Amino acid sequence: MARFEMHETELAGAAQMGGADRAETFCDMGLMYATGRGCPVDLVAAHKWLNIAAIKGSDRAAELRADLSHQMSKTEIALALRAARDWMTMH
Repeated sequence: MARFEMHETELAGAAQMGGADRAETFCDMGLMYATGRGCPVDLVAAHKWLNIAAIKGSDRAAELRADLSHQMSKTEIALALRAARDWMTMH
């Protein structure tokens, strides 16, 4: 588990760029978790990062998040929204 937290931190650090680049980095993080590219599939984490990307201005992330939410339970969506809110509060 620590490996993935470290990877997530590295990607978040890479997102310290400008607005559009930052939103696309968060979108890529969401896609990474949604597809299991380099990590286990985690729909809650995917939704979290796509939500953050959408908030930062990525229309593509908003569309992907909407598609992903159809595969998730209400509880999973609530967990993802809470995680995104917590992350936004901290950063």
